[in-house]
Amino acid sequence: MTQTETTPQTPPAGTSAPARRSVGEVLGSALRGNVRQYGMLVALALIVVLFQIWTDGILLQPLNITNLIQQNGYILILAIGMMIVIIAGHIDLSVGSLAAFVGAAAAVMMVKHQVPWPVALVAALLIGAAAGAWQGFWIAYIGIPSFIVTLAGMLLFRGGTQILLQGQSVAPFPNGFQKISSGFLPEVGPQTNYHNLTLLLGLAVLAISVLQEVRGRRQAASHGLEVLPVGLFVAKLAAIAAAVLVFTLLLASYHGVPIVLLILGVLLVGFGYVMRNSILGRHTYAIGGNEAAAKLSGVKSKRVVFLAFVNMGVLAALAGLVFAARLNAGTPQAGINFELEAIAAAFIGGASATGGVGTVLGAIIGGLVLGVLNNGMSIVGVGTDYQQVIKGLVLLAAVGFDVWNKRKVGS
Repeated sequence: MTQTETTPQTPPAGTSAPARRSVGEVLGSALRGNVRQYGMLVALALIVVLFQIWTDGILLQPLNITNLIQQNGYILILAIGMMIVIIAGHIDLSVGSLAAFVGAAAAVMMVKHQVPWPVALVAALLIGAAAGAWQGFWIAYIGIPSFIVTLAGMLLFRGGTQILLQGQSVAPFPNGFQKISSGFLPEVGPQTNYHNLTLLLGLAVLAISVLQEVRGRRQAASHGLEVLPVGLFVAKLAAIAAAVLVFTLLLASYHGVPIVLLILGVLLVGFGYVMRNSILGRHTYAIGGNEAAAKLSGVKSKRVVFLAFVNMGVLAALAGLVFAARLNAGTPQAGINFELEAIAAAFIGGASATGGVGTVLGAIIGGLVLGVLNNGMSIVGVGTDYQQVIKGLVLLAAVGFDVWNKRKVGS
């Protein structure tokens, strides 16, 4: 060996040099460190391939991809908030009823009182924040279990929806409000076979994703942490690039990026950054992992839990607005089973039933797993009764895998 190869790694006298780990060992270590998230990504990819074959290619047609995003946008929004609540060690059963209540309130404001839709939208989000603060107060500061408080909220907001709408649907909404769910980015630039703005946005996302991966690898290496070998890292970047480019071309070949996808993108980036890098995010994980230890470390657990439910209220309101905009009506039946879909998405996406574990990206992946299952089974004609059975088995398998993985790690 040359001096340049040995000097940085020369072991102290009397010790042996550490054994170099193989590529398989490094890859296995990386997979074990993110077993739930990688597992769900693989499961999502397999489900997509299965239904792409089963539906004779219909699943990944541009029109169906757009429909898939617009049909599941409100569930993905709820899943983000639910994931944060579950990470904090709690649960929220009221989000479906709250979404319906906010959609009804917005409908009454816009249709019956001619309130401009931007004003009604802001007011509806404030209603959601107030509802979340109401529930968060009882949970965080009074100490009533979240299951009881949000169960009461589910009944309260469902009854409030019936009172506001008097048992009847209220419609139609202004065109600007409808575009929240059904609108697309505008056409710009010369006439081509693709949506130009979507292509530019896709290239920007690709560049940011690659730069983020490279920066993350450099930071990990600078702190002495284990990183993927160069060959595997390049393969990872190639897979990311291929996924982003294919998805971009599919959207650009139809009407472009839906507005609801932009909303989801902003939420994913914003909440992902907060949960990974902010003090509030780290405190949320600490409380869910071990609340007693977090309190001893100086974490203001009551404040963190309170803010988690305020955030859940705002996201439930946003989901209710997106759903109402898609229906173009405020209806008494809105929001039924939304909370079950959001909870299932969070657990399928990697949340732990005991709290302290999960990611915002995982919530999106879990929601997409459910969304692709719903869409694919509907295309091939599977009945709704069997769809419920299959989704229930998927949820049970995801939580069972979490329990098995914890026992394996513990042993």
